[in-house]
Amino acid sequence: MTDLLSSSFFSDFGLLLYLEELNKEELNKFKLLLKNEAIEPGNCLIPWAEVKKAMANLMNKNYPGEEAWDVALKIFGKMNLKDLCERAKAEINWAAQTMGPEDTRARDAQGDQEAVLGDGTEYRIQIQEKYCIRRDKKCLLGEPKDFHHEIAEEGQELLEHLFDLDVKTDEQPQTVVLQGAAGVGKTTLVRKALLDWAQGNLYHQKFTYIFYLNAREINQLRERSFVQMISKDWPTTEGPIERIMSQPNSLLFIIVSFDELNFAFEEPEFVLCEDWTQVHPVSFFMSSLLRKVMLPELSLLVTTRLTACKKLKPLLKSQHSVELLGMSEDAREEYIYQFFEDKKLALQVLSLLRNNEKLFSMCKVPLVCWDCTCLEQQIEKRGDITLTCKTTTALFTCFISSLFTQVDGSCPSLPNQTQLRSLCHLAAKGVWTVTHVFYRENLRKPGLTKSDVSVFLDMNILQKDKEYENCCEFTHLHIQEFFAAVFYIMKDNWGPQSFEDLKLLLKSNSHKDPHLMQMKCFLFGLLNEDIKQLEETFNCNVSLEIKWKILQCMEILGNSEYFPSQRMELFYCLYETQDEAFISQAMRYFQKVVINIWKIHLLVSSFCLKHCQCLRMIKLSVVFEKMLNSSSAAKTQRDGGCITHCWQDLCSVLRTNEHLRELDLCHNNLDELTMKTFYQELRPPNCKLQKLLLRFISFPGCQNVSSSLTHNQNLMHLNLKGSDVGDNGVKSLCEALKHPDYKLQNLSLESCDLITLCCLNISKALVRSQSLIFLNLSTNNLLDDRVELLCKALRHTKCHLERLLESCGLPVSGCENLSLALISNKRLTHLCLADNALGDDGLKLMSDALKHPQCTLQSLVLRCCHFTSLSSEHLSSSILHNKSLTHLDLGSNWLKDDGVKYLCDVFQHPCCNLQNLELMGCVLTTACCLDLASAILNNPNLQSLDLGNNDLRDDGVKILYEALRHPNCNIQRLGLEYCGLISLCCQDLSSTLSSNQKLKINLTQNTLGCEGIMKLCEVLRSSECKLQVLGLCKEVFDEEAQKLLEAVRVSNSHLVIKHDCNDHNEEDGSWWQCF
Repeated sequence: MTDLLSSSFFSDFGLLLYLEELNKEELNKFKLLLKNEAIEPGNCLIPWAEVKKAMANLMNKNYPGEEAWDVALKIFGKMNLKDLCERAKAEINWAAQTMGPEDTRARDAQGDQEAVLGDGTEYRIQIQEKYCIRRDKKCLLGEPKDFHHEIAEEGQELLEHLFDLDVKTDEQPQTVVLQGAAGVGKTTLVRKALLDWAQGNLYHQKFTYIFYLNAREINQLRERSFVQMISKDWPTTEGPIERIMSQPNSLLFIIVSFDELNFAFEEPEFVLCEDWTQVHPVSFFMSSLLRKVMLPELSLLVTTRLTACKKLKPLLKSQHSVELLGMSEDAREEYIYQFFEDKKLALQVLSLLRNNEKLFSMCKVPLVCWDCTCLEQQIEKRGDITLTCKTTTALFTCFISSLFTQVDGSCPSLPNQTQLRSLCHLAAKGVWTVTHVFYRENLRKPGLTKSDVSVFLDMNILQKDKEYENCCEFTHLHIQEFFAAVFYIMKDNWGPQSFEDLKLLLKSNSHKDPHLMQMKCFLFGLLNEDIKQLEETFNCNVSLEIKWKILQCMEILGNSEYFPSQRMELFYCLYETQDEAFISQAMRYFQKVVINIWKIHLLVSSFCLKHCQCLRMIKLSVVFEKMLNSSSAAKTQRDGGCITHCWQDLCSVLRTNEHLRELDLCHNNLDELTMKTFYQELRPPNCKLQKLLLRFISFPGCQNVSSSLTHNQNLMHLNLKGSDVGDNGVKSLCEALKHPDYKLQNLSLESCDLITLCCLNISKALVRSQSLIFLNLSTNNLLDDRVELLCKALRHTKCHLERLLESCGLPVSGCENLSLALISNKRLTHLCLADNALGDDGLKLMSDALKHPQCTLQSLVLRCCHFTSLSSEHLSSSILHNKSLTHLDLGSNWLKDDGVKYLCDVFQHPCCNLQNLELMGCVLTTACCLDLASAILNNPNLQSLDLGNNDLRDDGVKILYEALRHPNCNIQRLGLEYCGLISLCCQDLSSTLSSNQKLKINLTQNTLGCEGIMKLCEVLRSSECKLQVLGLCKEVFDEEAQKLLEAVRVSNSHLVIKHDCNDHNEEDGSWWQCF
C-alpha cells in the first residue's frame, strides 16, 4: 500500500466509517486481535480505556502512515469479513487514482503537523467531561420514566439538519438562530449538539472544532483578546489555538443565551475589530463575531429568547431561524397520562387544562408541566382543581403557596417580609430591564444578602447556574414574573414611581413590550379576592390600592386612538381577575373593540365581552375553522363542550348589550352550527344592532340570514362583501327586501360573484323594497344584460334607491342605459362608477345625461375611468348646466394640465355649484396651479380640493397658498399628499395657517424634513393658528422632529395630527368609501 493511500484516505473518520459496520461481537473480536497484533518495536500500545468511537483516531495516531489500514485490513481478513475488506480496498484504490502528487504532499505535511500538534481528541474528551448533560436532582416536577425519549429524537433530527442546504436560496446557512420561549430547551439542545460532535456523532465532517460561548460567562469578562477569551482551559496537547483559528471555515461557534448579554451592540461597524489577536472589550468581539466583521467564514449557532429577536436580527448579515415550539400537543397529553396513574383523573386534568388554552399552551415548556404536581397536591388536600385551572394566576398562586409549605404541613425556613420585599423588587426590576440572570451586584441593590439568597434557593424559588455558581436565576421566568407582580400589591411599595410603572404597563403591548405581558396578567390576577390566600402564605400585608389606580388609567386608554387593536391583550388581563364587577367598571370607557379570535382566545373573549356593556362597535375576525361542528364528537369530548359554550356566550352579547350598534364579523370560515347560533341571537327584539358586516365569510345556510334579519326591526345596514352568498342566498335576501316590515336601508353585495339570475332578483327587489336607499354592486362582472335589468328597475317610479355603486366592469354600451336611468330617476342622487373603463366615449354619454334638466345627481365619482383631457370639454359643459351636482371625483384619469384648464374656466363661473372637487393622480404639474388658484378665488362654493399624487412641487403649492390667504377663499380642506414637497413650502404654509382659520390640510408622503417641521411647528404652537386637522405621518421623521410635533399636540389641544386625513363620512365626498 502506498503513502498516497495513507495521506488521502486516512482521515480521522475514514477508518471509523468501517469500524461502525462491526456489530458488538465483531468489535470485541477485532479489539482482541488488535491487542495481540505484532507491531514494530518502538510503537506505543493503544490505551484501551478509550471508548469504541475513539478507536479509529487512536489507530491513526499509534500506527503511522499506511500501517493503520494495513493492520485493519489484516484483522478484517482474520475475522472472515471478506466483503468489508474488498469494499475498503476498492475505495482506497479509487482515492489513490483521484488524487495528484501536490495534494499528496500537502496532506502529508498536514498529517505530520497534526501528528505533532494534536488531532482534537483531547479537546473532545474535555468537552464531554465539562458539558455532560445531567438531570437536575432538584427538578420541580416528578417526571415519568423515559418521558424525554420522544423529545430527544425530535431534537436529534432537528440538529442534524440545521446547516443543510436551503432549498429556497440554494445556499448553506452560515448563521443559524435557535429561538424559543424561556425553558423550551434551547440550551439543552445546543449542548447536546456539542456533546454529539465531541463523541463523533454529529457534524464530524462539517466542523473540525466547535466552541461554546455562554452569555453568563461572557458578561463577567472585561478586556482581552478573542484568542484569550476562547482558549480558557485549552488542552496543551492540541497545539496553538492560533492554528485552529487560521481555518475559520471549519469552525462553529455556539453562542448561548444571546438575550442575556449585557451589551448594547450600538458600535458602528467601521470601529469593530477584525483582528482576533488584539485586546479589546469583550463586547467589541461579540459584536464583531455576530456581524461577521471578524472571521466572516466561520459558522454561528445562536440561541435566544423570542423577546430578543428584534435586537439580534439587525446584527446578522443573513440568518436561518428555527423556532423551538416545545412539547407537542400529543407529548403534553402523554405526559399527563403518564403522570396520573388514575386514567379518569388524567382525563379530568387534561380537559380542565384544555379549557384554558393559554394554560395548556404554557405546558409546551417542560418545566411548566409542574402544574400536574400542583394539581396532584390539590387533589390530595381535596381542593377544587376546577378553580385552580381557571386562570394562570390561580395555578401559580397554588404552586407558589406549595413552596412555602411542605406536604407534611411543616414549614421550611420561611422568608420574612423584608426578604420577600427584596426578592419581589429584584424580580420586578429584572422584568422591566429584561434581566433574568442575577450576579452579586444585582442581588445587592434590592438588599438581598447571601443568607437571604440561600433561603430562596432552599425553597426552589431561585436556583444557581449549573456552570457558573456566582450567578443565580428564578427557577422559571414565569415565577420571576409572578413575584414581580406581587411587588406592586405589597403594602408600602406604592408610590409615584409605581404609578408611572402602572401607566407604562397598561399601555404596553406584545409587539413592543413582549417581556411585560405575563407580569401584567399576573398583576390583574392578583386583584381578585383570592389574594387573601397569598397574604396568609407570605405572612405579609398586601394592598389593593392598585385596583383603583388601574380604573383611573382605563379612562385614558379607552379614549386613545391606537388602543382598539390591543383589546385582546387587555381581555387576557381582565379575565385573570375573574371579577365581573371590576371588568364592567374597567371597560365602561371603551366603545369600540377590534380583536382577532383564535381558538386560544375564545374563552377569554366571550367572558370579557359579556361584561363590556358600554360597547357600541365590535370587530371580530374568528380565525379557527369549523371548531363547533357537532359531528366532531372527539373534539367535543376533549374540550368538554367548552368551545361551543364560549361561542354561545360570545353571540349572546348581541342581545344583552343594549348599546351595541355595529358588528363586523370578517374573514371567517364558519360552519352551519356556528352561524345558526349567531343568527338566533339576531332575532330577539332586544338585539339593537343597526349595522352588520359579514365580509369575506364562507358560510352555509345563507337563507337563514334573511330570515333572521326579517325579525330584526333595528338593522339598517348589511354588508356581505366577498362572502359566498350564492344564487339562493341572493334570492332569499331579495325576498326579505320585499317584506313591508323589513327596514334595511343599505346593502353591499360587493365581490359576491353575481350572475344574471341574481341581477333579476335584485331588480325585482329594487321595485318592491320601500326601505332600500343604498346598493353596492362593485367588483361584480355585470354584462350588458345584467346592466339592462338593473337600469330598468332604476327607471321604475317605485324604486327608492338614492345611492348606487357600480364599479363592476361596466361596458361602454351600458352607459346608454344608465344615462337614461339618471334622467328618469328623481331619487338617485349619488352614483359611483369608479374603476369602470368608460373611456372618452362612455364619459360623453354620461355628460349628456348630466346636462338634462331632470337629472338630480348630487355626487358623481368617476375615479379611474380611463378617460383623458379630451373629455374635459364635455364635462365642463355638463357641470355648467347641472344645478344639483356638488361633488365630483375625477381622480386617477389622464386629465393633465390642459384638461384641468378647461374645467377651471367653468369652476370660476358663478353658476357652478361644485363644493367638493377631487383631482388626485391626474398627472398635474406646477403649470396648472395658476388656473386652480383662480378657481379657488372666484368660486365661493368650493370648500374641498384634493390634489394629492400630482407633481405640483413647492413652486406650484406656493401659488395655491397665496390664494388660500385671500379673504374670498372658502376652501376648508386641501389634499396635498405625495406632491413632491420639501421643507421650502413650510414657510409659505406657516403664513397661510395664520390667516386661514378653518383649514384642514394633508401633507403626508412629502419630504419636509426636520427643517420644514421646525418652521411648521412655530406657527402650529401659536394661539392664532386654528388648524383643526394636519395630515402627517409622525413616525417617518427623526426623533427631534417627532418631539416637536408631540410638543405641538400638547400645547394645541384643538389640533389633531394623524396619518390618515380621510374621515370617510357618509355625508361628504368619501361616501362611496364608507360601504
